[in-house]
Parts: sequence; C-alpha cells; structure tokens
Amino acid sequence: MSAEVQQTSYPTVDFVMRAIASWINKYRHMTETHDAFGQCSPEDVSQIAKDLGVSTNELRTLAAKQPGAGDLVEKMLLSLHVDPQALANTQPAVMRDLKRLCVMCGEKSRCAHELKDGTADGHFNEFCPNAFTLDALFKMEQSPR
Repeated sequence: MSAEVQQTSYPTVDFVMRAIASWINKYRHMTETHDAFGQCSPEDVSQIAKDLGVSTNELRTLAAKQPGAGDLVEKMLLSLHVDPQALANTQPAVMRDLKRLCVMCGEKSRCAHELKDGTADGHFNEFCPNAFTLDALFKMEQSPR
C-alpha cells in the first residue's frame, strides 16, 4: 500500500514564510562576526599587522569593515585632480595610509554628500582625516626640485 500525501498550498502563508526566512537570513548575516584571521595564529596576525605598520587591534578593526569602506578616498583624490592609480604606483605607502584612514573615518556620509555636490575639494579640510596628508602632497608637488 502506498499512502499519498496531498499537500495543500497556501500562497499567502508561503509568501509570508519566505519573507520571514529572508529577513532572518539577512539579520544573521548582518550580526554575525566575521573573523578574517580565524585560521591565523596570534603570531601570524601580529606579523601581518607589523608588515602593514598597524597595531593588531587596528588590523582586526580594518578587516571587519565592509568591502569598499575605503573607496571614497579615490573619489576625493579625483575631486582634487589627483590620479589615485598614479599615486598608488609612485607612493604606495602614502596611498595605503590614505585608504586606512578613509576606512576608519566617521564622516563618510558628509564626504559622500560633498563629493556628490562637487564641494569636497573646498571643504575636505573640515572633515577629512586625510586632509593633513593631502595638503602635504600638494605642497610637495608645488615645491621646486
């Protein structure tokens, strides 16, 4: 004997259940901690931090940020008429430092707004943690060699 199981479909309930499951999955993804160094020994993490010139705590903080968290610095450089790729090629340590500060910056919304409005080049000194370095770069370019 074979018993057939007849399953009744409830489209509204199915839709609600899928929506709840999707929300739960998104929530889990947003709240779970991602340890980029989970397979590394503490010594490995220390060496990586040393190689990058940052503390291990700062390295962990940087690694936990979203991908693209330092992308605004490239847009800022473009607004200041500096080619980010050329800077990365000629002064990679400076570019790394600019990106590191951009990743950690708490003024991303203002920066994005100023960049969108085309006013960043006139106001970056008010909010950008890279202002000092950028000003120093401009002074170096203007000085005679």
